[in-house]
Amino acid sequence: MYNTEIEKITQNLIKEEKIDEIKNSLAIKKAVELILQDEVVAFPTETVYGLGANALKAKAVNKIFKAKGRPSDNPLIAHIASDKQLPELIAGDIPETVKKLIKRFWPGPLTIIFNKSKLVPDITTAGLNTVAVRMPSHPVALALIQKVNLPLAAPSANSSGFPSPTKAEHVYNDLNGKIPLIVDGGICNIGVESTVVEIKDKAVNILRPGGITKEMIKAVLGVNYQVETVNQVEVKTPKSPGMKYKHYAPNTPLWIVKKDNINRVLKQKETNNKKTLLLLSHETLNSLDLDTVNASVKDIGSIKDLGYIAKQLFNLLREADQNDFELILIEEVPNKEIGEAVMNRLKKAAVKII
Repeated sequence: MYNTEIEKITQNLIKEEKIDEIKNSLAIKKAVELILQDEVVAFPTETVYGLGANALKAKAVNKIFKAKGRPSDNPLIAHIASDKQLPELIAGDIPETVKKLIKRFWPGPLTIIFNKSKLVPDITTAGLNTVAVRMPSHPVALALIQKVNLPLAAPSANSSGFPSPTKAEHVYNDLNGKIPLIVDGGICNIGVESTVVEIKDKAVNILRPGGITKEMIKAVLGVNYQVETVNQVEVKTPKSPGMKYKHYAPNTPLWIVKKDNINRVLKQKETNNKKTLLLLSHETLNSLDLDTVNASVKDIGSIKDLGYIAKQLFNLLREADQNDFELILIEEVPNKEIGEAVMNRLKKAAVKII
């Protein structure tokens, strides 16, 4: 058991991206010291909070799996702060397609699958001969990785299977006593994890949709490239986090409901006697007669701003657990742009889709 500390980074330093000053903060100094001792540290990225340890040290990476209760066949993503860190992680040359994506989307929420080098321990990649790598854009993540000068294996800093953490308090609620330090950098801007891609010639397979959308990738690569999301139902050996297991789920049962079915579902016997939270888009909420709704209702944002919905998603699911709801009904959102990532997470978390 650890006495988990929380060390805050000043928001002005983050907003102004003063990485050199962030490097010299007490929070980063403590984090670096712990990582060099093969410990784990939670820190913010632009997507969600990560639980980081030296990606090249099996002893350190093992502590990530232990703290999260994460299955050992679920690979981790190695986070870097410079292209110069790639050679110690990957084997072989970098294809031109990959170079185009790196130039456009790094730093940022894009994870790329590479052939791994011999320096990367099997525990980091779940025994695969590939390694997932990304360069986060959050100033705190970059400052930490630059200061420690090591690639950091860092899955989401939550208990395995639960909604990912977008605030330091989410991390504390899940991992208090299991890790020594949480670096508090405020609320994450994107709210869902990075997009993970595997590139083969002119085919880009999206293994996990995220902050970089299919449309954004197509815009960079052009019409000669095929960009498709992998059917995750058929995955047996995951090359990316989030592909195989139930993820992102609150303790409260979650149902995804199509807009046209909301009224009917609320009248069903299995829902109308339960303390229910109804999570609706702004548009649907305005079209309902709330006097007839036997549920607590919350506005998740407009379907015209799917990025806002993504940013709020995990926090809303966690709040539902804290308020002792017996059932969560959430409206299906358009499966386009970052809405694809939202629906990917919801389908992984839901017990029913209606």
